[in-house]
Amino acid sequence: MKEEHIKVFTGSSIITRRLKSLLEEKNISSLIKSDKIPAYEITNYIDELYVLNIDFEKASPIIEDFKKEIA
Repeated sequence: MKEEHIKVFTGSSIITRRLKSLLEEKNISSLIKSDKIPAYEITNYIDELYVLNIDFEKASPIIEDFKKEIA
């Protein structure tokens, strides 16, 4: 199976980084893609979190529990 990144979450920068931290605690690496704009504009950035397809099954319960927690 070819390793590919799958988008698993989209949210504010702070929330997305918290989920990334939770995944790292379980040794699941992830990648954040950000829509950051120039520093002179202050906004709430939206980030996308990706995991490798080979880690998706292991990451899914953590992601789902996190989504319930923030809802």
